Amino acid sequence: MKPIIVILTGLSGSGKTVALRSLEDCGYYCVDNLPVALIESFVTTITRQKDIEKIAIGIDIREKSFLDEISGVLKILRKQSQTEVLFLDADEDVLVRRFKETRRPHPLGGNVEEAIAMERERLSVLRDSADRIIDTSSYTPHQLRQLVTSLYAVKTGEKALTIALISFGFKFGAPQNIDLLFDARFLPNPNFVPELKALRGTDKKVAEYVFRRRVAKTYVNKIQDLLDFLIPHYIREGRPYLTIGIGCTGGNHRSPAIVERLRAYFKKYPAELSIVHRDIA
Repeated sequence: MKPIIVILTGLSGSGKTVALRSLEDCGYYCVDNLPVALIESFVTTITRQKDIEKIAIGIDIREKSFLDEISGVLKILRKQSQTEVLFLDADEDVLVRRFKETRRPHPLGGNVEEAIAMERERLSVLRDSADRIIDTSSYTPHQLRQLVTSLYAVKTGEKALTIALISFGFKFGAPQNIDLLFDARFLPNPNFVPELKALRGTDKKVAEYVFRRRVAKTYVNKIQDLLDFLIPHYIREGRPYLTIGIGCTGGNHRSPAIVERLRAYFKKYPAELSIVHRDIA
């Protein structure tokens, strides 16, 4: 069996350290800031050890010459292993805020805004060739850890597909890494019911309110009908991951209620399911 290699890269401040630690928790042998010239020989050496079949390598702008060499290295790795490039991105204002909060200088130095723009330009080629891009702008470190774990955790038994089911609020931005998106904003909003406003969609009273109406039940049935059509095809295709987003206005009531209602539905499939309620207050 070919080894599994994840090349983790992206903008400084986008969460690469959190993601790399999450991959380590998923059983990957992790190394950060490895010079690109050494990647091929490192992988060859480390995979000779029979107990190491999954490797994650973090590279970033600190590796000055990597853009000149990475394309050739990736071409070789893809022939020898199951290689995926995971690129982490984030909005400029979010990155600036993170640098200010941590009081750390940007690796390129100087003005943070100018450094971010320069780094984004330098990494554009690698971003364009990435297999998976995650925009971390609206994720806390804990939520990013959950998402990475849901995507890369080892499947057990006969599980054929890893499914990440995410509830979110459109006013905070839709996750950019989702494969299927469903909009629940047309449903009656518990936020305008005084006794429900402070509760969450994971609370029984909110779920009862949402599904008291036939339209909500019908909507979930329609989602399940579509998934009943798609998921078997995805499994036959050999697709390893599926990320589904359910959104409402604030991500606090309707979308979490629907996600929780769908939780039991996925038990019928050979899939590892991960639930992320991104914007629950």
